This record gives sequence, C-alpha cells and structure tokens, in this order.
Amino acid sequence: MDTLLSPLGMVSGFPSDTHVSTADHAEEQKDWFVQKDGVKFAGTHLIIDLWGATNLADPAHIDAVLREAAIKTGATILHGHFHHFSPNGGVSGVLVLAESHVSIHTWPERDFAALDIFVCGDCDPYKAIPVLKRGFLPERVTLGEHRRGMTVLDD
Repeated sequence: MDTLLSPLGMVSGFPSDTHVSTADHAEEQKDWFVQKDGVKFAGTHLIIDLWGATNLADPAHIDAVLREAAIKTGATILHGHFHHFSPNGGVSGVLVLAESHVSIHTWPERDFAALDIFVCGDCDPYKAIPVLKRGFLPERVTLGEHRRGMTVLDD
C-alpha cells in the first residue's frame, strides 16, 4: 500500500514573523467578522484565474509569490505545503493563515493557474492581486468575490 503513496511535496515551514500567540493575549477576545456595506460576514473569498501565466511549474517560486501576497493582505502565515506533480508539471499548494488560507493549482501546459484567497478580520485580499500579477505575469486575470458567513447586522 505504501508504494501507492506519493512522497510529500515541498513544505514551507517559515511562519510569518507577525504571528502572535493567543496565549499572550488570552484576555483579548476579538470578533474577526467584518462589517462592510451594511452586512457582517466572516471574510472575503477571492476566486482568481490567471491565464497566459508564467512560472507555474516551480514550487519554490510559487511559495515565494504566495507568501508575499499573503503578507500584503495583512495575514499571518502559519504553514505552507506545495506539491510538484512531476518534473515540469503542475503544482498544488496552500498557505494556511491565521485568518484562513491561500491556495493554488497550476496547469503549466495551459499557462493557467487557479487560486483562492480567503481572509477574515482586517485583511484585504485585493492587496494580493498586484503581487500575483508581478509573480506570474498573466495575460488575463478573472476574479470573483464571495463574502463568507454573511449575517444580519445587530440592531
């Protein structure tokens, strides 16, 4: 059975230096939900497609670009994991954030990458877009937004 398992991909074990232990601030309880445009919600989830993109088969490059993008949003990086499917093949990976996650799946043979950026609290996922454009040089970017965990504002 072990012969069927793929070896683990690249694990990025360099957490953000902005991480603050919850034990250090146990007395502080913060509601990480966001209030904007008359609604309250958990956070903003961007669905991003990059077409005509470059550097999509290099896990180390992808890790560096996503790490910079996450930091630009204001997020705290907890852990990263990236898997390279074969030499010159696609990469799937995720950065786990204190505020949620950034994920990517690439198809270098089609110059295409699909990304998710979901952050809560004061983070702004739109600040990641210029970083992604610089890092992957896409010809075209399509973007969708979903507000997760929408609730009615309290009176």
